[in-house]
Amino acid sequence: MSSFIIEGGHRLSGDIYPQGAKNEALEVICAVLLTPEPVTIHNVPDILDVNNLIGLLREMKVKVEPLGAGSYRFQADTVDMEYLNSEKFARKSGSLRGSVMIIGPLLARFGKAVLHKIGGDKIGRRRLDIHFIGIQKLGATFRYDPDRKLYDIEAPHLRGTYMLLEEASVTGTANILMTAVLAEGMTTIYNAACEPYIQQLSAMLIRMGAHISGVGSNLLTIEGVKSLGGATHTILPDMIEVGSFIGMAAMTGSDITIKDAGYGKLGIIPDSFRRLGITIEQVGDDIHIPTHEFYEIDTFMDGSILTIADAPWPGLTPDLLSVFLVVATQAIGSVLIHQKMFESRLFFVDKLIDMGAQIILCDPHRATVIGLGKRFKLRGARMVSPDIRAGISLLIAALSAEGISRIDNIEQIDRGYQDVDKRLNLIGARITRC
Repeated sequence: MSSFIIEGGHRLSGDIYPQGAKNEALEVICAVLLTPEPVTIHNVPDILDVNNLIGLLREMKVKVEPLGAGSYRFQADTVDMEYLNSEKFARKSGSLRGSVMIIGPLLARFGKAVLHKIGGDKIGRRRLDIHFIGIQKLGATFRYDPDRKLYDIEAPHLRGTYMLLEEASVTGTANILMTAVLAEGMTTIYNAACEPYIQQLSAMLIRMGAHISGVGSNLLTIEGVKSLGGATHTILPDMIEVGSFIGMAAMTGSDITIKDAGYGKLGIIPDSFRRLGITIEQVGDDIHIPTHEFYEIDTFMDGSILTIADAPWPGLTPDLLSVFLVVATQAIGSVLIHQKMFESRLFFVDKLIDMGAQIILCDPHRATVIGLGKRFKLRGARMVSPDIRAGISLLIAALSAEGISRIDNIEQIDRGYQDVDKRLNLIGARITRC
């Protein structure tokens, strides 16, 4: 187990470039299984979850050719379907939640797939019902083998249909979309997720020859085609990392510029940070965060306490709620953070309380933060990262705290953030990996 040792209290200064979007990368890399032709993908983040997925595809005999920093050419013309029944596949796919999205492409192209119990962050229940029900409506059959602890999935003939998703699941929508593009006839997905990740996946599939309309809305219509070809695709900057850097700059009183931030695809994120009193300046596609000696939380128009809550796109992404919470601890004013999707994601607040933050955990989904401003700085502490987003939030807290902090289990941070210690050290942070 690796750790970060952080010497807090240092202001950062300079330019920082966000990595490619993790969530988009997992989707579009799975999509290469839909065609035997080459697919080139640029701006792939060099992070644990993505590298594990690429490694899994290699084990499946997908040809993977690195083309330079962040660029790969994939060709799935000799996929080894027998590998899906091996213990090695069970172990590798079970440790990576993103591997669930290989089901759709495999069913669409080969008519069968295998799903093992999936791992990932310990942030509460993460249902796969949306994936299963949607794919079943397209004609797939799921059979659970309790001895092997896996689902055998078969779909000898996929047919398009209408479906109304119970929940606007991003990965569920991606999986169903990748299944439907090669299904016979018309598929209509209502209450589909419409995050930029889904828009990007749709754009790539269209370049591969898919017929998809309604991209960017919650109503997707797919006219199935017999086969897909190759394509070239560039992944967007990671909006979660951009949001993390905005909060980090404000909380540490730093002056930084986030370069090539993909501002037009950030949705409500900049305005949500502005409600915490953070100044965000757009300069072309860059974001400049000037030095903040203090920042003050807004209230609702009637003077009541501000609530920041997650919601399906174009609402605020749940992956940034942990960052908003930690940034609010050094603001002036109070805010209610309402994490609706995952019931365990706010449990890391006990570590912030140990550092001196004033937080009331109301229930598993809600926390009230009483910001006392930078007059009362956080104290260094020893912590353990429970998941990717809580991990980066604890790192932000440690960078702003007085004294030395230690964060253990940083493999969780590495799953989602590429060389974050090295990049932050280049602009003035003091982080040691051990």
